[in-house]
Amino acid sequence: MPDGFSAGDTAFVLVSAALVMVMTPGLAFFYGGMVRAKSTLNMLAMSFLSLGIVSVLWVLYGYSLSFGPDAGAGLIGNLDFLGMQGIGLNDLAGTIPVTAFSAFQLMFAIITPALISGAIADRAKFTAWGLFVALWVTVVYFPVAHWVFFFDGGNGGWLGDRNGVIDFAGGTAVHINAGVAGLALCLVLGRRIGFRKDPMRPHSLPLVMLGSGLLWFGWFGFNAGSALAANGVAAMALINTQVATGAALIGWLVYEKLRHGAFTTLGAASGAVAGLVAVTPACGSVSPLGAVAIGLVAGAACAAAISLKYRFGFDDSLDVVGVHAVGGAIGSLLVGLFATGTVGQTAKGLFYGGGFEQLGKQAMGVAVVAVYSFVLSWLLAKAIDKAIGFRVAEDVEVAGIDQAEHAESAYDFSALGSGLGRSSAAPAPVTPVPAATAVAALAKSTEKTEVDAR
Repeated sequence: MPDGFSAGDTAFVLVSAALVMVMTPGLAFFYGGMVRAKSTLNMLAMSFLSLGIVSVLWVLYGYSLSFGPDAGAGLIGNLDFLGMQGIGLNDLAGTIPVTAFSAFQLMFAIITPALISGAIADRAKFTAWGLFVALWVTVVYFPVAHWVFFFDGGNGGWLGDRNGVIDFAGGTAVHINAGVAGLALCLVLGRRIGFRKDPMRPHSLPLVMLGSGLLWFGWFGFNAGSALAANGVAAMALINTQVATGAALIGWLVYEKLRHGAFTTLGAASGAVAGLVAVTPACGSVSPLGAVAIGLVAGAACAAAISLKYRFGFDDSLDVVGVHAVGGAIGSLLVGLFATGTVGQTAKGLFYGGGFEQLGKQAMGVAVVAVYSFVLSWLLAKAIDKAIGFRVAEDVEVAGIDQAEHAESAYDFSALGSGLGRSSAAPAPVTPVPAATAVAALAKSTEKTEVDAR
């Protein structure tokens, strides 16, 4: 191996890449439990489709556009690495092989569009979603990743390398990017049938908790792995991730108790995710005390923010805007207050004697990514809607999207109507119940009035 290669750092990044990959199935379970039973498989499949599409596009041109040599002004990479050509087995990115770095960054590219899917749960055509994922990562994610993550001694991405916007692991490139795109999509597709009239309660809170636990676990790779080395910065990022997430969980639950009178498991899971989102851009530049403060603010603020969809009338099905856009913005902006200048960055925030300079840079990064993502996402969604239609038919949405789009159902209701409880000596004849009808009946019977915050 060449000089500078570190086997330890390489192993650390490869394991971190695997952890980040686990986050996408974790997200699928998190979202899958939050929808009604009749939409469970579709929600899972939307995340898994991102795993397939983005993996292929990354090799074809995604890595080159994101991390190829800058094509000019820090806006996009060139095409030197099309098909991952020109990358030698022993080429290094720091102390690790370029291939290890590429694999790690691929997992970020996969989960970002998957996050968007929660905003349009219950009502999107699967083919339209797949087309959107392919186009969105091409014209939105790959360029923004170049802006934020590509460093080349001042000749890299224009936000991170050239203008000093701090985003350690993706508050802007991943969470604001996805959250604002989710807003654009739910505006284009419109509200679900029965929004604000019918209860649309999560059908499986255990699945939600399982998904949030997998996300929490995988996020250590997401954040600590972004140090790209097994060092002190990675260790600090890990502890910051843990304490901020715990603080956000507490902040959300306290808000929920004061506002609605109960501590819910859904609130605990959502608060944890809000904390993970908020600490992502900051975990490599703040102290653990700063991380706790970020978590507390994000937990309470995101809990309040999810009610905005009722106030403004946009149907963000699973609160992608309230958690990811708002949480990502909070974490990114608070870097401008809590950056110590002694962790992984030399820039200092306002509370550490740095004045307002870094806060201004962070605000610029938040605004630029939000505007770019919203405009391009809205245009892409509109174009797809005009071309092939983005939304399923009304009867499909009412009956359940799983059967129409996947010819499957998440749960087997074939035993319904089988005469359970009768004498075994004279069993009643079995009358099969169509799966879609059974799922819809179960969902209707189990739903209760939801809390305003959900």
